[in-house]
Amino acid sequence: MKADFKNKIINGDSLEELKKIPSETFDLVFADPPYNLQLKGELTRPDRSKVSAVNDKWDQFENFKKYDEFTYAWLAECKRVLKKDGAIWVIGSYHNIFRLGTAIQNLGFWILNDVIWNKNNPMPNFRGTRFTNAHETLIWASKSEKSKYTFNYQSLKCLNDDLQMRSNWNLPICSGSERLKKNGKKVHSTQKPESLLHRVLLASSNKDDMILDPFLGSGTTATVAKRLGRNYYGVEKEKNYFKAAEQRLKITKPIEDNYLDTLINNRSKPRIPFGSLVELGIIKPGTNIFDNKKKITARIMADGSIKHEQTEGSIHKVAATILGAESCNGWTYWHCDINGKILPIDYLRQRLISKN
Repeated sequence: MKADFKNKIINGDSLEELKKIPSETFDLVFADPPYNLQLKGELTRPDRSKVSAVNDKWDQFENFKKYDEFTYAWLAECKRVLKKDGAIWVIGSYHNIFRLGTAIQNLGFWILNDVIWNKNNPMPNFRGTRFTNAHETLIWASKSEKSKYTFNYQSLKCLNDDLQMRSNWNLPICSGSERLKKNGKKVHSTQKPESLLHRVLLASSNKDDMILDPFLGSGTTATVAKRLGRNYYGVEKEKNYFKAAEQRLKITKPIEDNYLDTLINNRSKPRIPFGSLVELGIIKPGTNIFDNKKKITARIMADGSIKHEQTEGSIHKVAATILGAESCNGWTYWHCDINGKILPIDYLRQRLISKN
């Protein structure tokens, strides 16, 4: 039954289609719901030209009560179809994000982060009556407080030049060739950039995971999911958006499987202290270890510490002292002779892990 929701998009009403999905089908939901912008009249530039703003019927609600009822209904369905360790991302602006956040908490989701998407090239405030609205907010929440949600910490750190990924993301709005147009006009007024979804999916899902987008729009979530080797399912009510998404998916090619592997999180690796190798007799006290050029030598002690001249301590501390650095990965700095080959001592640890 769940296979019926793999790599498909549906032209239909979100709530109606969500109710057809079996419980606990999806690993991740990304939702870009109507913002309920409450625009009054047309927006114009100083030269009196009209601004192409969001004035579509799908974004209009009679009042806040109606919008809240709609919000609780679709969020409750999304929670039901999420697996117990699943998570949801919801994006919005100041018009609706606080109402969404309240509903998310009231429904028992567990908020993990709010993320600010700083737009590198935002639309200016033409009237000069407010600050330029240069960001949108994303809420990331797990299904419950106890959910063991996916977070690819190491991949995000690598994506960010070996710095922890922060909760403010500087990314451009959708423009140029990425922006879908028909007869010179935008197909979708709020098309999200693929770079934003790339980061979201890379952070919080794995290859072959099931990804749901209940407000698919022009298909950004499904497109990026397909490219990253995830399984997608999307629902879109508006026929013209659905057709654009359908066409977009046809020309999207997945990244080759060989290039989809991501870095394993440190917390998912078995933690094996260097002292365990000594205790188990894998490397013996008195053994010399050295740097990769064999210019610096240290000797292993019975308690798993090492000594180099007048310095002693852990494999990491001694290596850092030698290098004059705050820290150093001793597993890769120190080497030893293994059957005539000079290999990092991490080789011994990996061999132990594979045996277990």
